Amino acid sequence: MEEQNLTGVSEFHLLGLSEDPDLQPLLFGLFLSMYLVGVLGNLLIILAVSSDSHFHTPMYFFLSNLSLADIGFISTTVPKMLVNTQTHRRDISYVSCLTQMSLFSIFGCMDDMLLTVMAYDRFVAICYPLQYMVIMNPRLCGFLVFLPFLVSLLDSQLHNLIALQLNYFKDVEIGNFFCDPSQLLNFPCTNTLTNTIVMYFTGTIFGFFPVSGILFSFYKIVSSILRIPSSGGKYKAFSTCGSYLSVVCLFYGTGFAGYLHSAVSSSPKKDVVVASVMYTVLIPMLNPFIYSLRNRDIKSALWSLHSRSLCSND
Repeated sequence: MEEQNLTGVSEFHLLGLSEDPDLQPLLFGLFLSMYLVGVLGNLLIILAVSSDSHFHTPMYFFLSNLSLADIGFISTTVPKMLVNTQTHRRDISYVSCLTQMSLFSIFGCMDDMLLTVMAYDRFVAICYPLQYMVIMNPRLCGFLVFLPFLVSLLDSQLHNLIALQLNYFKDVEIGNFFCDPSQLLNFPCTNTLTNTIVMYFTGTIFGFFPVSGILFSFYKIVSSILRIPSSGGKYKAFSTCGSYLSVVCLFYGTGFAGYLHSAVSSSPKKDVVVASVMYTVLIPMLNPFIYSLRNRDIKSALWSLHSRSLCSND
C-alpha cells in the first residue's frame, strides 16, 4: 500500500467472488435468488409469529428477532455484491465500507447473541417448565433483545475506530466480497495494540461467552431430558431443540472458520470467501427452512396465512 498525505482514502478494492467474466451472470442470478429467498423466508417467519396469538411466547419472540437480524445481515453484503457483479467493479467508497462494516457487525453480533439467548430460553423451558412464564416475563425478554443490540453497537464502533486509522492510505485491498471486519483488523497500517484489544474483546464477548453459555445450557438440558422416564417425553423435549442446534452448528462452524482464517492471513484466500458466503448468505437463507420444516406449528401458521391470502384474492 502506498502512503499518501491526503486526508481521506478514495476507495477500497474488494476481492469479489470470481474474476471470470463468463461466471458473472451465473453468480448474479444465483445470489439474487438466494437473497430473495432468504429475505422472503425470514419475513414469512416474522409475519407468521406476529399474526397468530399462539406464537406470542418468548421462544417465538426471540425467533422473530433472529429472523429480523438475518434480514439485516444478508441485506448488508449481498446487494452491494450484486451491483459490483453487474457493473464489473470491485471498488467500494470509504464511507460505504465503514457503513457496511458497521451494519455487518451489528447484525452479525445480534445473530450471535440471540442464539445464546435462545439457548437460555430452551434451558428455562425444559429445566424449569412450571416457572417458565414467570422467569421469561415480557420485561426480561425485552431486555434480552435490547442488551445484545447495545453490545453489537459497541462492537461496530470499535471496528470503525480501527478503520479510521486507514484514512491516510489508498488502494486498500480486502480479500472478500464485502468489508470484512476481521480483515480490517489485520492490516499492517493499523495500530497493533488497538487491534489486540479489539480482537480479545470481540473474541471474548462474541466467541467465548456465547459458546460457553450455549454449551452450559445444553448440558443442563440434556441432563434434564435424560431424567424423563418416558421415551415419548424425551423425544418431544429433544425435538424442540433440534432446529436450534442445526442453526448453531452452521452459524458458529462457518463463522469461526472464516473469521480465524482471515485473521491469521493477510492474503486473499478463496476458502475465506467460501466460508463468508456460508455464514453471510446461505445460513440466513436456510434458517427459515430449518425452523419451519421441523416445527409443525410454524408450518400450520404459514399454511393458514396462505389459505387466507387465497380466500382474500377470491
